[in-house]
Amino acid sequence: METFDAHYQSMRATTLKCMPGADMELIDRAVEYANAKHQHQKRKDGSPYIIHPLAVAEIVAEMGLDIDAILGALLHDCIEDTDASHDEIEKLFGTTVAELVEGVTKLTRANFETSEQAQMENLRKMFMAMSKDIRVVLIKIADRLHNMRTMQYQTPEKQVKKCRETMDIYAPLAHRLGMQKIKWELEDTSLRYLNPSEYNEIMAYLSAHQEQDEAFMRTIQNKITERLESVGIHGKVYGRIKHVYSIYRKMQSQGKSLDELYDLYAFRCIVDTIPDCYNVLGHVHDLFNLVPGRFKDYISTPKPNMYQSLHTTVIGKQGIPFEVQIRTWEMHETAEYGIAAHWKYKQGTGSGSEKDFEWVRRLLESQQDSDADEYIQSLKIDMFDDEVFVFTPKGRIVSLPAGSTPIDFAYAIHSGVGNSMVGAKVNNRITNIDATLKNGDIVEILTSKAAKGPSRDWLNICKSNQARTKIKQWFKREKREENVIHGRSSFESEMKRVGLPLSITIDPEVGPQLLKKLSFASWEDMYAAIGYGGLTALKAVGRIRDDINKALKVQANEKMQQSPLRLNPDSDGGKSNRHAVNGVIVEDIDSCMIKFAKCCTPVPGDAIVGFITKGFGVSIHRCDCPNAAGRDHPVQAARWVRVRWANQEEQPFETTLELDCITRDGLLLDVATTMTTAHVRVKELFGKDLPGGKSIFTVKFEVKNAAELDAIRNKLLNIRDVVGSKRGQN
Repeated sequence: METFDAHYQSMRATTLKCMPGADMELIDRAVEYANAKHQHQKRKDGSPYIIHPLAVAEIVAEMGLDIDAILGALLHDCIEDTDASHDEIEKLFGTTVAELVEGVTKLTRANFETSEQAQMENLRKMFMAMSKDIRVVLIKIADRLHNMRTMQYQTPEKQVKKCRETMDIYAPLAHRLGMQKIKWELEDTSLRYLNPSEYNEIMAYLSAHQEQDEAFMRTIQNKITERLESVGIHGKVYGRIKHVYSIYRKMQSQGKSLDELYDLYAFRCIVDTIPDCYNVLGHVHDLFNLVPGRFKDYISTPKPNMYQSLHTTVIGKQGIPFEVQIRTWEMHETAEYGIAAHWKYKQGTGSGSEKDFEWVRRLLESQQDSDADEYIQSLKIDMFDDEVFVFTPKGRIVSLPAGSTPIDFAYAIHSGVGNSMVGAKVNNRITNIDATLKNGDIVEILTSKAAKGPSRDWLNICKSNQARTKIKQWFKREKREENVIHGRSSFESEMKRVGLPLSITIDPEVGPQLLKKLSFASWEDMYAAIGYGGLTALKAVGRIRDDINKALKVQANEKMQQSPLRLNPDSDGGKSNRHAVNGVIVEDIDSCMIKFAKCCTPVPGDAIVGFITKGFGVSIHRCDCPNAAGRDHPVQAARWVRVRWANQEEQPFETTLELDCITRDGLLLDVATTMTTAHVRVKELFGKDLPGGKSIFTVKFEVKNAAELDAIRNKLLNIRDVVGSKRGQN
């Protein structure tokens, strides 16, 4: 078990090493305060909770941050997990520290309907605080890094959940901030729990080949070092094996086994000046054979996260390719610790150029018209995907997500340029606006004052969420009437597809409740949102579908009670079971054939009504069945009879559910597994894919009553990517 003293002394030593002259008395006060607040809390391994804040503070100190950041790390869980308040921390340790702790504190999930929405709000809050003070996210990354280092104490379910979140959010965020050393550790640790067999295979391979790998790296290292010494270049050369997750990705992307991978080695040459970097490059190319197309100059064109190095891949006499990275000591510090290496503070405040954090502003803008899952997806596109670097005609560098088009470029320059765009030139040649841009392209946007604005098709062409958001904002502002028409049409089509009546939306009792569920003041506002792309018709109907079905069922029951067909429970003199056939009593008919209508598959518990068929007895329908809607019509009224379920031992009845789904691999297996786990006898299970990434699964199975049916329906709706259900035809 880890001890308080060991972590406390380690944190103090690291702080004094990285920050000579630090106010250790103030740090000790923060340790004492945090320890008192967390005194009744334990970690998963049974050790005192204070060990976690101490470890996070040590990581923050290693990053080279200031005293306020270390204090923020020590106190980062106090507001969330104890009775500490913002005001109390501000009074004891200052406004800056209190703001850092507040920025790191997560929002509680109690206010949100889904985990995605909670995650979106947490990220939104973190980015807003980050745009004011980057130390917030640096503490957050340090917090996640220590949690990953102690992941062995979590349950398997928690391990998978946290590691997926780390791979989706925190490792790419560390990459975006240039913190490669931390990124590698987050990725390798996540892989250990998400894909343990592959992780262990790679580790075993590296262990088995360690001796020959080290011999190869010593040979290359000595050769480069000797050359640099002979020409008077002062520097340090060392080699390393690429980290585990990097090897895993190469295996997956190239479809190769470990034995087939060759470019597992990377060497670094760290020198004093930029001219030395280019001199070293020449000597490396003289010593080894250059691999064409594998040279990158990130010194003259730095990455947005400030990373700078020369990268080249060469092959020695052994026939083994390896990468050489050449950089200065300052560049190396930035490569290891990213933005933390450059972030300098005045007393109690942070300063950084707006340009350095323009991407944070873009992320905040992108979430304004997005719902939770769309925002999370946009993060993966805008912040975490590989980038492409292109140029304006005047030589300005513009970074975009890989796969971007001239549309993305136009909106990255200015929304006015995008809205007035009529064409584009790439490398001085007219090109299609959906062309994929490549590194080094020179892009010119052709505009016209007579342009009518963006096309709705552009939403499907552009890759960056920044462009998509600005296009939506234009349609929202300029084309409301058109949006309402377009959105209404899409909504009505979706309602018709799932078999729901449009009339329910204008019901004075039901309509307002549906709008409240959708978070709109009027149906016209919702239609407009669908029209400009802020909401899809599929999601809108999915959110209110169950509410509509419940309302229809209530209305059907009320109508049945008011109808002349309403059955008096005592009308048969208490001998109800005497006339039961297949579990159903037909009033005033002693014995007749009973069949259950295939159009609505009623089960015990449903409100039902009977229809006298010619030659086939009485057909039993649910009261809310569309085929029973005309039972009050004079022409058919005589053929509808009062029926009810008998009070007898429950027997199985066949029914059918149709599941609306988002297409994905393995979904059919998930549905089958859920039905098996629920001990349900499935008669049929099949599905079909529809255009637009949608699928419909049909499940025919046996239940004893409506309560059991509702329970099974709820379990199916809890499956990921099952977005709706309705009673289908048997």
